[in-house]
Amino acid sequence: MKKILKYTAVIAGVLAGATLVACSNEKAADNATSGKKEIVVATNASPKPFNYEEDGKLTGYEIELVRAIFKDSDKYEVKFETTEWSGIFAGLDSDRYHMAVNNISYTEERAGKYLYAAPTAKNPNVLVVNKDDSTIKSLDDIGGKSTEVVQGTTTAGQLEKYNEEHADNPTVLNYTKADFQQIMGRLSDGKFDYKIFDKVGVETVIKNQNLNNLKVIELPSDQQPYVYPLLAKGQDELKSFVDKRIKELYQDGTLEKLSQEFFGGNYLPAEADVK
Repeated sequence: MKKILKYTAVIAGVLAGATLVACSNEKAADNATSGKKEIVVATNASPKPFNYEEDGKLTGYEIELVRAIFKDSDKYEVKFETTEWSGIFAGLDSDRYHMAVNNISYTEERAGKYLYAAPTAKNPNVLVVNKDDSTIKSLDDIGGKSTEVVQGTTTAGQLEKYNEEHADNPTVLNYTKADFQQIMGRLSDGKFDYKIFDKVGVETVIKNQNLNNLKVIELPSDQQPYVYPLLAKGQDELKSFVDKRIKELYQDGTLEKLSQEFFGGNYLPAEADVK
């Protein structure tokens, strides 16, 4: 009886192994049949309404735009991965990610390391303070005042440069890994004095979190404050595909529709800049 049981177990194991091999081969065959290259897109899943999770599903203006870019492609299929802000760039550097969307603005430093696709949205920066604070009316008033920033962001770089130029009266930078919603809540609670961030994100959080004690101050700018998908170096062919699709989606009204859905208005870049 023991020998029979032993042989039965061996046979069962062989059959199970054969099944796993068959399934693996079938999956490989499916991938080979599709012939599509998997494009891994990184995001921090914040800030809303650009990138966020709702009911366990990743969505937002940039997420749905990426889905539209790769929809019905016979060459590419898209996969999203969420990571913290610094992980986006580390992943692009190591070729773990092909592309990233996270309300990313233009800087010369990034342009030297990555590939910028065509712009997808217009999103100027604003200054946010408590309504009862009459001491901060513009960037000229932030010396000696405090704020929270995430290391490596455009705002952090801007304020670090400000401190270099105003060493006699620098602004106080408190570095954090908190997401923007948490930072805005702390500003509302008076934990620090001001926050510089993009207009769409600020207005969305103030509305969604009922932070009615905050006020928004427009900032002058001599540049177009655009939002871009970012690609790893060497992804020139992918960039050409993405640029072409962004232009097509601009012209067929898809970008306008997504802007209205997620931003509540038209926040598109100038058509001449979508190349």
